[in-house]
Amino acid sequence: MKLLKCLLTENDCFQEGRTIKPSGVMVHSTGANNPALRRYVQPLASTPGREELLAALGVNRNGNHWNRPGLNACVHGFVGRLADGSVAAVQTLPWNCRGWHAGTGTGGSANNTHISFEICEDGLTDPAYFRRAYGTAVELTAMLCREYGLDPLADGVVICHQDGFRRGIASNHGDVYNWFPRFGMNMDDFRADVVRTMDGEEEDDMVYYKNLDDVPEYYREAVSKAVAKGALNGTGSGELNVSEDLCRMLTVLDRMGQLG
Repeated sequence: MKLLKCLLTENDCFQEGRTIKPSGVMVHSTGANNPALRRYVQPLASTPGREELLAALGVNRNGNHWNRPGLNACVHGFVGRLADGSVAAVQTLPWNCRGWHAGTGTGGSANNTHISFEICEDGLTDPAYFRRAYGTAVELTAMLCREYGLDPLADGVVICHQDGFRRGIASNHGDVYNWFPRFGMNMDDFRADVVRTMDGEEEDDMVYYKNLDDVPEYYREAVSKAVAKGALNGTGSGELNVSEDLCRMLTVLDRMGQLG
C-alpha cells in the first residue's frame, strides 16, 4: 500500500481539534464518479512536502477540495487514483481526531468512536479499479487495526456507513453496498480480507497469466471481453499479466451479464 499524508488543516473539522479513542474503522465511498484523489485532497502552501504531494496527487483546478473552511464533512483518509493512475491511500486527519463522517443515528454517532476513510468511486463498472481500491482499503484498515489493537471480526469494529445506520450510529447512507456487491463482495468479505492481511497472508503465490493465450480456457472468454472493452489493459508493455483472482472475478461478472 502506498500511503501519503496531506492533512486537511483548513477544514473546520481539523480546526475544531477534538480527539477520540478509536474503537473501530468505518469505510465510506464517495457516491460520485470521480476516482481522482485530487478532487478531495490538496496541499496548501503551509503543507509539508507540498510540491511532492502536488506532483503525486495532481492539481485540483476547480478549488472544490476539502482542505478549506466552510465544509460540514471530513474523514481521516481517502483511497483513490494518483495523477499517474495508480491507486494509493492518503491520510487527511490525525487518526485520533474526531471526524465528521457518520452523521447521527438513533443511538449516537460513529464520529465519536471510529476512524473513517472514503474510497473514491468511479462509474462502478471497472473491475480492475475496484480490485485495486478494495485491496488498498483492506491494507489501510489492517494497518489501523494493528495500530490501535482492534479485532476486525469483533462486533461493530470494522463497518461501512450503511452498517453504521443499521446499528443506529450513522445517518442513512447506502455506501458501500451500492458498490461492493456489483463485484460479488460485501463487508463480511472485507473483514475477512483484513484479517488475512493482518495475519500476514500475501498474494505472492497468486498465479499470473502473461498473455491471453496463457489464460485457462474457462476464464478466457470473460478476460477477452474485458480487454475488448478497454477495462483490462495489462502492464502497458504488451503483456496482460492478469492474476487468477481477477480472472475469476471477471468470469463471475460475465456470468452475471455485466461484460456484454
